[in-house]
Amino acid sequence: MGRLRSLLFVPGDRPERMEKALGLGADALILDLEDSVAPEKKAEARGAVVRFLSERIGDVAIFVRINPVTSDEAAEDIAALSGVPIDGIVLPKAEGAASVEALMTRLPGDYCVLPVATETPAAIFELGSYRLVGSRLAGLTWGAEDLPAAIGAASAREADGRYTAPYEMVRSLTLFGAHAAAVPAIETVYPDFRDTDGLAAYAARGRRDGFTGMMAIHPSQIAVINAAFTPSAEELAHAQAVVDLFAANPGAGALQLDGKMVDAPHLKAAQRLLASA
Repeated sequence: MGRLRSLLFVPGDRPERMEKALGLGADALILDLEDSVAPEKKAEARGAVVRFLSERIGDVAIFVRINPVTSDEAAEDIAALSGVPIDGIVLPKAEGAASVEALMTRLPGDYCVLPVATETPAAIFELGSYRLVGSRLAGLTWGAEDLPAAIGAASAREADGRYTAPYEMVRSLTLFGAHAAAVPAIETVYPDFRDTDGLAAYAARGRRDGFTGMMAIHPSQIAVINAAFTPSAEELAHAQAVVDLFAANPGAGALQLDGKMVDAPHLKAAQRLLASA
């Protein structure tokens, strides 16, 4: 699977959007059988997703978000996906490695899993456990919608749109949980798809903090997200200069570049940036 900068949600009961979504520039599509599909349309959505996947073309990675693994709907989702070519499963309401392991025993193929890792109170205390199943993960992502509802919070955000302290903590724990598991850290959605400036700032903050990609809820968000999570030519040139400097000075612990000191952490960051490109 290639890089996952942008992952676009497509409702499972909207087949006309699936074909169109393939050409929008997203690195991955998430065909949704969970929250965006009303209960009475679950079966219809399941059929539409399977038909689309059976005829899939192109090299866009495709995930399916099933219903929570403990639900009756999940059993039907999993049964329907048997033999259908997909790249991975998005697992909602995940509660750590145990949820991933429980899902893997039921899947009809060797799929990778992208857990949505912060949607229940219990899930927060399991974020460090994903390192136990890191080889089975496509990444780790989070959300700030279900958790406030689960605990009776009025909102996850301040009046100016920033996350309140509990949800900033949840975001940070997801970020470190992903890196502890050595998998991509995927930032959650930016709900106001009309606010492209706000999205750009939000995505830039995510990349600054160590996220490597982001989920999208609208096609208009894809280009902004891709740009935010793509290293610039200047960044790549600087990273290469750091790597070249250390290569030219084997055994050095700290060196000077453009009037600033660089040491082992800078070299590691430069190598990671070049690898991501």
